[in-house]
Formats: sequence, structure tokens, C-alpha cells
Amino acid sequence: VKGQESVKRALEVAAAGGHNLIMIGAPGSGKSMMAKRLPGILPPLSLGESLETTKIHSVAGKLGKDSSLIATRPFRSPHHTISQVAMVGGGANPQPGEISLAHHGVLFLDELPEFNRSVLRQPLEDRHISISRAKYSLDYPASFMLVASMNPCPCGYYNHPTKACVCNPGQVQRYLNRISGPLLDRIDIQIEIVPVPFEKISEKQQAESSASIRERVICARKMQEKRFAN
Repeated sequence: VKGQESVKRALEVAAAGGHNLIMIGAPGSGKSMMAKRLPGILPPLSLGESLETTKIHSVAGKLGKDSSLIATRPFRSPHHTISQVAMVGGGANPQPGEISLAHHGVLFLDELPEFNRSVLRQPLEDRHISISRAKYSLDYPASFMLVASMNPCPCGYYNHPTKACVCNPGQVQRYLNRISGPLLDRIDIQIEIVPVPFEKISEKQQAESSASIRERVICARKMQEKRFAN
């Protein structure tokens, strides 16, 4: 990834500490692309995590016929039109939802204001999700990294370096208010992302690889394991 040094640093810190993160920026600034690069810098799954992740995907019927054990961290990116049952889990034949399928991985919500945000608070706090219905009561694990993105305003160009925003201040404020305070309190890193100029993208100099960033993330995780061993 060329440019976006501050965003790459934020993603590295988020990966090292398992922090939730939101990127705010104009369309085309690379929010989705940066989020999709995140699994490449996360540490590998431990055997216990791999078994737990495989169980969830197996119960949901998402495990391929040829795969026996999930070895890579899940990256789930549901569309904002997703139903509450598909997001949370449950249904007539109870199954885990996207929140649980992202367990030990990343849940990426593109255009966060378009989603039903109320379902996210409890799993972000408790790291599991409880579903109670007339015929059953279930408890699914939901320890995931939330990575979200959103535009800064309805037209998307507020604070853009070259394009003018056509929204009035009231519209901008109303749009930002669609993300509630209690949800923002649970998102540790909030970063603004601006488009990379063409001159920066066309440079021949190579940017840092995901592998080298991943080594630093693994090193940071090992330090935390040692610190919190007791």
C-alpha cells in the first residue's frame, strides 16, 4: 500500500492490541482496500482458536467439503442490507450470524451509518452474544475486531483536499450523529483517511510489506502474553 502512513500505523496498532477501528474519509480514499489488507498483518491462529473458529463455521454450514481446519483468521464483510437474524444469529433453524462467524477475526462494516448499530453494543462489550427465543436460548462466541468505515458527510467530500462539499453544516452533523455515542465509546481508534495523490501512487519506491508489519504485530502480542501471563 503506497501512502496512507498514518492509517497503516493505526491498523498496525489495532492488530497488535486487537482494537476496534473506524476510518472516516471520502469515497475512493482506500478505506475498504485498507481494511481488506488487515488479515495479512494479524498473527496466525493458535490451535485452540483454529478449533473454535472451525466449530462455528461447521455449525453454520460454511465449512467447505475439502477443508478440515480453518487456519486463517476470518474476514467477514456483510452488506448493510443484512437482516438482524443474519447478523446476530438465530432463526427457525438456529445458526451463528456474521458477528459469530467473525470470531477470532475481523468484522468489516462498510458505510457504518447504514447498519443497525444497536446489535453491536453487547457483543463488543461481552465478547459473546446471547439469543433468547420462545423455543430456545443460545450463547455464541463473538470475540472479533470491528473495523468500520464511513463517509464524513452525505455527499462524502467534507474536508476533501480537492473536491468541494455540497452539504450544509446541519446535514453533516446529522449524518455524523447517526453513529451513537455508546457505540463510538467502544471503538478505540478513530482515524481520518484522505485520498492519496497520483504522484505518490506512481512512485517506484516500494512500500513496506505486510509480512514485515506482521512480525512487529506478533512481537507485540508475545509481549502482552508475557505481561498478562498471571
